Amino acid sequence: MSLTGNWSYPTAIKFGAGRIAELPAACAQAGITRPLLVTDKGLADLPVTQGTLDILDAAGFGRAMFAEVDPNPNEQNLDAGIRAYKEGGHDGVIAFGGGSGLDLGKMVAFMAGQTRPVWDFEDIGDWWTRADADAIAPIIAVPTTAGTGSEVGRASVITDSVSHVKKIIFHPKVLPTVVICDPELTVGMPKFITAGTGLDAFAHCVEAYSSPHYHPMSQGIALEGMRLVVENLPRAYKDGTDIEARANMMSAAAMGATAFQKGLGAIHAMSHPIGAHFNTHHGTTNAVCMPAVLAFNAPAIADRFDQAASYIGVKGGFDGFRKFVDEFNDSLGIPKRLSDLGVTEDSIPDLVKGAIIDPSCGGNPIALTEENLDGLFRAAL
Repeated sequence: MSLTGNWSYPTAIKFGAGRIAELPAACAQAGITRPLLVTDKGLADLPVTQGTLDILDAAGFGRAMFAEVDPNPNEQNLDAGIRAYKEGGHDGVIAFGGGSGLDLGKMVAFMAGQTRPVWDFEDIGDWWTRADADAIAPIIAVPTTAGTGSEVGRASVITDSVSHVKKIIFHPKVLPTVVICDPELTVGMPKFITAGTGLDAFAHCVEAYSSPHYHPMSQGIALEGMRLVVENLPRAYKDGTDIEARANMMSAAAMGATAFQKGLGAIHAMSHPIGAHFNTHHGTTNAVCMPAVLAFNAPAIADRFDQAASYIGVKGGFDGFRKFVDEFNDSLGIPKRLSDLGVTEDSIPDLVKGAIIDPSCGGNPIALTEENLDGLFRAAL
């Protein structure tokens, strides 16, 4: 079976092994003649990145790269990226890497032509309409992990380095023009990144499926995304060169981010401030928070997971699903408690303050308050 396709939902996606070779054609399609490849520090010197720059260079697009991107990118990284973009006379961005490289690359393209500060475009009400839409540069996204799904997202998460708050910056035109999903780019991912990013995709699907908002398309995508993770993440974790498992995980990542248009919930509301304060890996943090959140949301979601469990290959309805999540985390080397990630009890009041203002709160099936969030953090600690 050939796992190859050309999809235009939610944007144009070139999916399949070896398709990074089509990057020059994607630049032409997006109208980019002088691309800036934006990635993170860890990827900059790796063969996967240098090989991509070779492809661009050979086609006459140069090999300009900006890689001063932290694991949780902030506005200082963004300012430096915009400077590099303007000084290089670029006319588009190739956002390359995991969530941090993708998120920051999208923001460089978004902000390079704006006159207002980035925080003016936070995902609050209709703040996105403040942006000059015509000044947004074209974006091509190339994921090298299978987790965030930021390649098909209309927003980026940027950490305010002063307040240590993760903020979601949204605009419809931040959705990349072309996405190249080449599972061969994910083959070199170490085990702990395979696990953490894969469980990020799983959390996106679980939270979208749990959200009370009406979006049947997202609901169906979330359900199939969960099944793909359950069946393929253990395979990719065990054998990083299993290209079919890697392809299915890459699909699940894009599906999770497409599905969460329906909403996220308490897992992400907790994970965002933890990442901002303790610089933890986002997907791993989600995985540690999931058991406590499933228990908390049980009265609202048990019925729908009773239906979903057998489809995704889990016996025992919702209770079986909860037991499965614990065992799944264990099998992938995920820590049991937030304290194992360095989270301290005395930080809980600050974490609660960050969580209650996080936009993800709105998608939780049970209304979140400072009181019940405090209980959730303590349950997960």
